[in-house]
Amino acid sequence: MTLRALDPYFELTKPRIVTMVLVTTALGFFVGGHGVTSPLRLALTLLGTAFSAGGSGVLNHYIERDIDAVMRRTRDRPLPSGRVTPAAALSLGFLLILAGQVVLVLTVNLMTAWLALLTAFLYVVIYTPLKRTTWLNTSLGSIPGALPPVGGWAAATGHLDAGAWVLFAILFAWQHPHFYSIAWIFRDDYRRGGFKMLPVLEEDGKRTCRHILAFSVLLIAVSILPALLGSSGTVYLLGALVLGAGMLAAGVSLTISRSNVDARRLLRASVIYLPLLLILTVFDSI
Repeated sequence: MTLRALDPYFELTKPRIVTMVLVTTALGFFVGGHGVTSPLRLALTLLGTAFSAGGSGVLNHYIERDIDAVMRRTRDRPLPSGRVTPAAALSLGFLLILAGQVVLVLTVNLMTAWLALLTAFLYVVIYTPLKRTTWLNTSLGSIPGALPPVGGWAAATGHLDAGAWVLFAILFAWQHPHFYSIAWIFRDDYRRGGFKMLPVLEEDGKRTCRHILAFSVLLIAVSILPALLGSSGTVYLLGALVLGAGMLAAGVSLTISRSNVDARRLLRASVIYLPLLLILTVFDSI
């Protein structure tokens, strides 16, 4: 098999999501351990986490292959396009998650392995099916999305304390305006696929906008906690306030206009927000 032939299998792992998972895992490792005291331990943590997250992505593709086939933005994915068979995807997904557990259990610690397995379970078994049944899927899906930095913290320290849960809270709050903006932009496609996203279930967008504003305010509140707890300083505090205000302003614009243009602006704001906040966190910890 040539490397090019492996491209569809790599696509199944959702590499962009895996990248975000690895970045936030590394952040948790760095902040929890007050730096990287063991580069090898960090590398093994990221390897095991990448396997687990990639396997979860593959199983998500497997479960949603019928829906992907009818949605315009997903019908060219490896499974609906026939480039990968369902049996191969199912086997790959389980093998990757198993490989992640082996790496984390044998080379890191049980707590990190358990958190990775919990993340995979919540994403594949809870969040993925709930997208077809309830609009609460966004909030429930934000839980596995917020666990990677907690796993990184556990890998560095072997325990969890308030700082780990602050990172969890930041990512949990951030995901709501981020994913609501995506659901708003692609609401017609999600409706075609039968997904019960909040922007799909209402015509006027009032509840969606209320949720965006509420979680944007919550994001500001939880993002300043590291400074209040003493783990970050003034530079981080000011940066978090500015970034949070930008996210909130984008949410307000969408609330007023209810347009795809402002939904895309909110999406861009959320994509810019997270890496800049992570940079601030690291910079202020050095």
